[in-house]
Parts: sequence; structure tokens; C-alpha cells
Amino acid sequence: MKILAKLFAAASLLLVSVSASAVDVQDIVKRANLAAVYPGNDGRAEARMLIVDKQGRKQMRQFTILRRNIEAGGDQQFLVVFSRPSDVARTTFLVDKHPGGDDDRWLYLPGLDLLKRIASGDKRTSFVGSTFFYEDISGRDINADNFELLSEDDSAWTLKAIPKDAASVEFAYYTVKIDKKTMLPMLSDYFDSAGKNYRRMSATKVKDIQGFPTIMEMKAENLRDGSFSINQLRKAQYDVNIPENVFSERSLRMPPRAWVKL
Repeated sequence: MKILAKLFAAASLLLVSVSASAVDVQDIVKRANLAAVYPGNDGRAEARMLIVDKQGRKQMRQFTILRRNIEAGGDQQFLVVFSRPSDVARTTFLVDKHPGGDDDRWLYLPGLDLLKRIASGDKRTSFVGSTFFYEDISGRDINADNFELLSEDDSAWTLKAIPKDAASVEFAYYTVKIDKKTMLPMLSDYFDSAGKNYRRMSATKVKDIQGFPTIMEMKAENLRDGSFSINQLRKAQYDVNIPENVFSERSLRMPPRAWVKL
């Protein structure tokens, strides 16, 4: 009986190993990227962001976000225009995203009439004082990390991502839980070089919009000091035919009224 038990255990381990190796991790990553960042040919949404600092003090930001796909899974353009509160109104963020290369990011500060180029090394810094990073707004380039399967159950895959250029980021690795039904990343935990989980991104509300599962509420937490931010989308729409010229330097200083709420 002991021999049979050992044989059964060995066979079970072999089956698990075969099952894990049969999963195409890169295909999961690509499908999740398309589902989360590329739904439709373009998109528009109004957003409200609650920012809570480590002392519990609260701030609110409202903005419109526009997106245009140049190629599904490839180059994209984003325009984010703030409308409230008054001290950040007309602050504008523009992204030309180039997966596999360096993105171009600009920030316009109307109070100073300052157009600022965001350096590649600054993409993982605070977005307008929140616990979201600039990179979170347009999505991290999936080419920047190596992925492996950690676990799988009936509802989700959990992957581990290790940066290819460790010097360019503040994390040693992160894990991401991808829902099998929607293909959306529902939970991402970031770990430092000591293996401590210091940051978390979680999708707290998902809704079907025009046939596309859409994250309507996202929370970014700094687990070291307890600060967090919650971003909520409203009036999300896809395939609205946003003109290419909307995503231009001109729009940084003169946001397109036909497409943004001011």
C-alpha cells in the first residue's frame, strides 16, 4: 500500500507539472493586456480620484481620459485633462505609448504655463500626488517583464513578473491575478528586494460596457504608510471615433472641448 501511495503521489505531481507547463503564460499576458488596455478602437471616460494620504487627509481629483489605439497590443495615445479642483483644472497629461520602446509623456501645468517632458525614469513616480504612478495610467509595457505561472484555480491564473531591467524600477518582482472569465488583472502585489509586499493594485468594481469587461474602480495602496487612492470611472464609452489630432501638443494647452469635460 505504501508503494502504491508513493506511486500515486508521484503521478499527481507529474500531472500538475504537465498541466502547468501546458499553460501558455505569454498568451495569457497578451490577452490580459488587450482586455485591460486596448478594448475597442478608442475610448472615453470621466474619472474621479480620491486620494488619502498617510495622515488620513483626503483630496479629490476629476478628469477626462481619452485613448486611441494605433495598433491593438501596440502603439497607443492617451490624453488626460483635469477639471477639478480649481488648482489642478486644465492640468493635462499626454502619452504616446510605444511597447517595446520608450514612451513619450508630457505634463502641462497651466498655473506655471509649463510643458514638462516626463523622463523614462519618472514613469514610476506619483501621478498628481496620488498612489497611482504615471505608468499605471497607460499600462505597463508587457515587454518589460519576464512572466511565469505561480498558480492556477478554476477562476484565475496568478503570475509572477520579474523586470528585465531591475535598475529601472523600484520593485524586485510583482504578482498578478488574472480572471479567467474577463481576462482582467484583478490584483497586483509588488515586492521589494527583501521580499516584502509594499504596494497593491486591486480592481474593486468591474462592469460590462458595450461587450467589454471594464474595470470601473481601481485602488492603489502604499502598504508601508497606509496611504491609498481610488479611481472611479463614469460614462465609459468605446469606439467613439476620437480624431488623431486630439492627441497633440496643442491639446495640452488647449484641451478639445468637444471631447473633455472642463
